[in-house]
Amino acid sequence: MVQHRCPDTRWSWVEIDKGALRRNTRAFKEKLEPGVRMMAVVKADAYGHGAVECVKVMHAAGADQFAVATVEEGLELRRAGVTWPILILSEPPMECVQTLIENDIMPSVYTPEFALAYGECAAAFDKVGKYHLAIETGMTRIGVGWKDALEFRHSIDFHRGLSCAGTFTHFATADVPNDWTFGLQYRRFTEAVAEMRAAGVDCGLVHCDNTPATVLHPETHLDMCRVGVGLYGMQPADSTRPHISLDPVMSVRARVTRVVYPPVGSGVGYGQTYSVARQNVQIATFPIGYADGLARSLSGKMDVLVHGTRCPQVGNICMDQCMFAVDVNTTRAARPMDEVHYGDLVTVMGADGDERITAEEIADLRGTINYEVTCNFGARLEKVYI
Repeated sequence: MVQHRCPDTRWSWVEIDKGALRRNTRAFKEKLEPGVRMMAVVKADAYGHGAVECVKVMHAAGADQFAVATVEEGLELRRAGVTWPILILSEPPMECVQTLIENDIMPSVYTPEFALAYGECAAAFDKVGKYHLAIETGMTRIGVGWKDALEFRHSIDFHRGLSCAGTFTHFATADVPNDWTFGLQYRRFTEAVAEMRAAGVDCGLVHCDNTPATVLHPETHLDMCRVGVGLYGMQPADSTRPHISLDPVMSVRARVTRVVYPPVGSGVGYGQTYSVARQNVQIATFPIGYADGLARSLSGKMDVLVHGTRCPQVGNICMDQCMFAVDVNTTRAARPMDEVHYGDLVTVMGADGDERITAEEIADLRGTINYEVTCNFGARLEKVYI
């Protein structure tokens, strides 16, 4: 029987399976030809999984570099002793250039004002500021226009404080098979890189593949691939599912903090949106709510797992707690099961026995994507690594 460790201070937590994370990292690394590097994306605290611990596992399993979204995320890794290359996947505010130089964190660059301020700061410290040039090819989000990349490089390459460590773009539709926009973006990117190289410009590591492109388009792997959500055991799209097997890394658990047999007709929760309709129904409470990432919009729509059985969540989800109903064994029970007791394990996401609730199931109920589900759960719930 699996033993689930929980925090001493609150009976709710996320479990992070380091073995699954290791297997997923190796699965992606095996898709790359020798010499192609892998940049693991650990922004948003590794999609809610805990960036510092995940980086250690990923590097041991084959990840070469790491990508974050903010300066503070990069600093967290440096403070934890991470020495491997770190890239910020956007151009941060100009005011932070000294912090970047002092901590050897590479920014994405796409404005001359930032690039030159960064170079000036690096030169003042007798250092060279490494950066990756972001090229806009059709995502319409960040980057230098693909037709303007060479001119941009000419405008900043005179500075002795700058060194281009990489050149990249980001695909908008890599998960769509035979998509015209994907092909157009790739052509624009490779044309921009070819033009710079023909002019004698060093592009550093050239990379464009996100998770779905890494799986579906080996011809576009180039020098490095940026792998994100797949590392955490979540498919980026249905199109990738037949091509790579992944193990979910995060589970969300709790323990029952109260259980009662309320009288028939009793209401449950704010607004009394659920009413106990018959005898032999237990209402159990556990300490996870919308402040922990369990969206209030899931109220009355989702299940939890207890004793390997699905139980319906009932009443409005509260900020820090919610309730579920148990039809204790009767001939009229919709989902008959044994009594639930104080301290029993509740699985909000993950496996219990033969049943599993996935991030995709929760995302579908919320009308969102699996990425958001794990990011939300990882924001407040304590992490337990197994």
